[in-house]
Amino acid sequence: MTSSETTPLLREIAPEPLESEHVTPENSDTEGNEPPGTFARQLSALDGFALLISIVIGSGVFSSPGAVDANVPSPGAALLVWLVGGILAWTGALTMAELGTAFPGEGGIQPYLTHIYGEVFGYMAAWSWVVATMPATLAILSIVFVESIYSSLGINEPAPPFTHKLLSLLVLVVVSTANSISTKTSTRLGNFFVVIKLLSIFLLIVSGLTVVFVFLGNHHKDLGGGDWHSRAWFEPRETALPDGSKFDWRNVSTWQSLGFYSTALYGALWAYSGWDKANYVAAELRHPSKQLPLAINTAIPTIIVCYVAANAVYYVLLPWEVVSTTDAAAVTAITHFLGKGVAYFATVLICLVIAGSALGNSFVAGRMTVAAANQNWLPKTLGAIGQIGTFKVSKTSVADQGTDEALDKGESPINALILNTVLSAIYILLGNMRILLTLNGLAEYFFFFLTVLGAIILRWREPGLHRPVKPFILIPIVFAIISGFVVVRGAIFAPIQAAILVGVWIVGVVYYYVR
Repeated sequence: MTSSETTPLLREIAPEPLESEHVTPENSDTEGNEPPGTFARQLSALDGFALLISIVIGSGVFSSPGAVDANVPSPGAALLVWLVGGILAWTGALTMAELGTAFPGEGGIQPYLTHIYGEVFGYMAAWSWVVATMPATLAILSIVFVESIYSSLGINEPAPPFTHKLLSLLVLVVVSTANSISTKTSTRLGNFFVVIKLLSIFLLIVSGLTVVFVFLGNHHKDLGGGDWHSRAWFEPRETALPDGSKFDWRNVSTWQSLGFYSTALYGALWAYSGWDKANYVAAELRHPSKQLPLAINTAIPTIIVCYVAANAVYYVLLPWEVVSTTDAAAVTAITHFLGKGVAYFATVLICLVIAGSALGNSFVAGRMTVAAANQNWLPKTLGAIGQIGTFKVSKTSVADQGTDEALDKGESPINALILNTVLSAIYILLGNMRILLTLNGLAEYFFFFLTVLGAIILRWREPGLHRPVKPFILIPIVFAIISGFVVVRGAIFAPIQAAILVGVWIVGVVYYYVR
C-alpha cells in the first residue's frame, strides 16, 4: 500500500474556520503538481500558527523545568538544553513541512513511513502513538494538574502518596468524559486556551523582570531567590534531587554527562511536543507550500523565546536548589514570589492551560485510534463513532453517514477514548512524571528520527519528487544526528523505560502479523 492510499491519522484537530474563511474554487490553491486532496482548503497560516501554539504550549514549560534542571550541572546548561530542544523541534518541523507538502492530504508521519519503508513501519508508528505516546502524555498532564494544585498549597513531596494518583485518575476521567460528550468541546475552547497559555507565560516573564529591575534599583532588595545575582549561571553545583539527596557533578564522566543531558533534553522536548502537528492540517491550508513553513517559522521561534525566558524567570524567582525538586515550577515560583494568595490565581491559570492541553491531546488520541482501526490495524470496534462497545448511544451512526461526517458533526469515538483512558490510567498507576517523560521521549523521537532519516533518503531515491517546501539538506541532517544520538544514549541511560517500549513494539509487531 502506498502513502496515497492510506487514511490520515488525523483529520481536523484545529478549530472550525469561520464562515468567511471558506474557500471558493476560484481562490483555492492546488499548488501546481499538488493533488487537490480530500478536504476543503479553508485554513490560513494564522490557523496553523494558532494550532501549534495551542498544542505545543501545554504543561511542559510549567512543570518539566525540574526534570531538566535535575539532569544538568548548572542553570546556564539548563537554558541551553531548552534552546537545543527548540532548535531540534524547529529543524524537525521544517523537514516535516517538506514531507507534508510532497505528500499533501495525508497528515502525520504514518503515511511518510509507509511510503519510505513499507506499511509495517507506518503501522508501528500508529501503534506506538496509540499505545505508548498519547497515553503517556495524558498521564503526565493529569499528574501535573494535581501536583500544581498541591504545590500552591505548599506541598511538594518527593514521593507523593497514592491519593495523588487517585486524583490524577479523576482528572483523566473528566477530560475523557468531556471529549466523549462532544468532540466540539475541545475545538471550540481552542482559542480560549491559547489566550490563557500566552497570558500565563507573559505574567511569569513580567514577574521575573520586576525582580530584576527592583534589584537594579536597590541592590539590598531582592524579591527573588537570591542565587540569580550571587552565583555564576554556568558554574557546576550540587543538584538537589526530589528525594532530598545531593548530586555532585564534579565526579561525572563525559559519557555519563551525555546520558544526563539526553534525559534533560527529553524533558524539554516533551514541552515542545506537538511541533509536528501543523502537518495534520496541511491538506486544509489554502496555500500549503507557503503557509505551512510560514506557520512553523513564526510559531516555533515564538515558543522558543517564551520557553527560554520562562525558564530564566524560574531561576530568578526561586533559590536554585528548589528548581530541581519540583514538578510544578511555575506554581512554586509564583508562591515564593507573591505568596499563596496570588499563587491560587496563578494555579487556576496554569491548571486551565493543562486542562486545555489534556483536552486537545485526548481529542487527538481518539482520532488517531479511529484512523488506525479504519486501516484494519486495530479492532473495528475501536473505530466506532457514537457507540459504547456495540451499543449505539447517538441518534446517528457511522452506518448512517460515514466516519468522517459523524466526527464532523461532533459525534465522539467513545470506544477509542475508553481505550486511551484505560492505557493512561495504567501509566499513572505504575509510573511518575519523570519516568513517563523519558518513556514518551523515546517513543516519539525514535519514529521522528526514522521519518527525518527517510526524508534524507528520499532526496537521493526520488530526486524528481515534487517538493514545494525543500529546506537546506543540513537541516534534516542536524535533526537526524541529534535525535538519533539522544534516542540511543537515552535508551542506555534509562533501560527500564526502553525495555517497556520494546515490549510494546514487540506486541505490536505480533498483532500486525496475526490480526
